[in-house]
Amino acid sequence: MSFWSEFALIAGVHLMAVASPGPDFAIVLRYAVRYGKQAALAASCGIGLAILLHVTYSLVGIGLLIQTTPWLYMAFSVLAALYLAYLGQQAIRSRAPDVVQAVAKEQVAERLSGRKALLTGFITNGLNPKATLFFLSLFAVVISPETPFSFKLVYGGYMAIATALWFCLLSFLLTQARVRGFLLLKGYWFDRVMGTLLLALALHLIWSLV
Repeated sequence: MSFWSEFALIAGVHLMAVASPGPDFAIVLRYAVRYGKQAALAASCGIGLAILLHVTYSLVGIGLLIQTTPWLYMAFSVLAALYLAYLGQQAIRSRAPDVVQAVAKEQVAERLSGRKALLTGFITNGLNPKATLFFLSLFAVVISPETPFSFKLVYGGYMAIATALWFCLLSFLLTQARVRGFLLLKGYWFDRVMGTLLLALALHLIWSLV
């Protein structure tokens, strides 16, 4: 398989994976609703950086260790489920703000939540077992063993950048003036829905381990 045909296949598979709803989407939506554009963009960049983590361990073989050592993968999955449940519990407890609180939140949160949002995005994607399995499968099945290491680095870099750009685009769309104004006042409902989704993902992850 040539470089371009393999790259096109990887790009298509990756697009379907990144566009599907999951913890990453839930976090970006929650941050866009509660904290605004800067926090959502920071979380998007954190998610993109976490892709580099998945690519790195897939290339050096650490992913194979997780795949072939059941207890290690189970420990990783439980840790991810607990983290998702923690985020979900925080989101569900969101309350309806009044107008003054909403305006204050919009003015202050953008300056204070960037670093935390970046870290949250990174951890959310980095601890996602589905992302782990996706990249293990990608590098073990889709990408040919004969593919040069330099090409694999290009693939990994592309997926990290494409992921970050996808969620940055969502961040811009979700924080447009009219959309932002509506979400700022009614966003706690979205927050609660996203919290419920995150808890459901955590329970599904635990259930799959039983």
